[in-house]
Amino acid sequence: MPFLSSSEGANTTYKSHAKKCMFLFALARISSTTNSFVPVALQSRKLNSSNIASYSKVNRIRNFATMNAAEINTKAKFVSTSPQAIEEAGARLRSGHLVSFPTETVYGLGCHAIDPMAVSRVFEAKERPLTDPLIVHVNECEAALKLWNASANGTDGEIEQEALKALTKEFWPGPLTIVAKASPEIPDIIMANTGFVACRSPSHPIARALIGASGVPIAAPSANKFGHVSPTKAQHVMDDLCMEDVWIVDPDMEKESSSDEHVICDVGVESTVAKVEMLSTSKGRVSILRHGAVSSMEIATCLEKAGLSESFEVKEKMQATGEEVSHVAPGQTIRHYSPNVLSYMVSQERYSNGDIELSDEELNLLKNAVVIDFGKRLSSFKDKALAYKDLSAVGDSNVAAAQVFDTLRWSENIDGAERVFFPEIVVNEDQMIKKEDALILAVKDRLTRAASGVVIETLQ
Repeated sequence: MPFLSSSEGANTTYKSHAKKCMFLFALARISSTTNSFVPVALQSRKLNSSNIASYSKVNRIRNFATMNAAEINTKAKFVSTSPQAIEEAGARLRSGHLVSFPTETVYGLGCHAIDPMAVSRVFEAKERPLTDPLIVHVNECEAALKLWNASANGTDGEIEQEALKALTKEFWPGPLTIVAKASPEIPDIIMANTGFVACRSPSHPIARALIGASGVPIAAPSANKFGHVSPTKAQHVMDDLCMEDVWIVDPDMEKESSSDEHVICDVGVESTVAKVEMLSTSKGRVSILRHGAVSSMEIATCLEKAGLSESFEVKEKMQATGEEVSHVAPGQTIRHYSPNVLSYMVSQERYSNGDIELSDEELNLLKNAVVIDFGKRLSSFKDKALAYKDLSAVGDSNVAAAQVFDTLRWSENIDGAERVFFPEIVVNEDQMIKKEDALILAVKDRLTRAASGVVIETLQ
């Protein structure tokens, strides 16, 4: 059973866990000159039988609850982006240990992709089910082609490899993950035993320097506890993984002034995921499994330029399942990217007529609610809510995507917050094919999964 569904019972269970977590956050918060420690490891993520974490979440919560603040020690540590630090982090990866690093999308939790023991450490640190595969990061297209097995399939393999080469040439380095049949050297644990492996070449200079320093392909999911909001800052990683043996590469350590503000993960949401597969000896399909900064229209245009439009169709194939289902790509579970506060989408029907009339009960609920808006859809809640923030008042999906995860994390740290509301985003067909609106689908997807797909007409 998924951890959170639209049923009243599931919401009640999550609510009680969320309150317990917020209490423990307050109990264990430690302020210092170097960092602020909020043990998001306490968050109540349901573990299932497919998760390799060997310890009990209940026992961990009890242990934290009985500890004094001074007794809590972090295992994770920040490291700088100096050349020496990057070389040392690369050596750490080669030796089978974990390093978290920024990409243009979100922070990743990296390990040696061909070392099964190293990969298992990622699953354990994240408390991630083995049904959710990892993405392998490389610098060069040729490295990915060696990890895929397209060339072993005869004539159809040649066509498939042409498509893979065309896509990597057009979009790499950048925020596109490509899934294809895996070569025999890929550990099953990375692929959720599906036989397909996901590869990406990041454009962020720190990510590329670390891959180069390691000399190995790096498997790296987002650097957070499974199901929680993805991290876009080094401190986000520390908040979630402070009790894990991980180095966190922090560009801010190299800044002259700690007050300087700059964006590290400028795209702000995970990469587009496209699966390339052959349906016959002459026909193939590219399935869009996760929305990101690269649109399906751009992928179709790329294949057309390569003379492959007759051989490959491009189709949307989004999924929303429970944790027990094995996938060829991450980000497919219905509950994902979620703050530690009950979260709901307010239906388009409720807000589409402008000012929303609210009952006395709803007004009382808003007093303890955070509203995350987009394009002023819920602006009538602004003065009634405990806290309000619009991802982009003008509806700019690029701006919204760049700050959606940071804002979701902001919402769970508002004192007294018991719920988070955001608008249901309905995307019409014209928006789905426009290149400039590629990220609106990504924002819609992240907010939908943050609310576990629960859409409400009456605030609850």
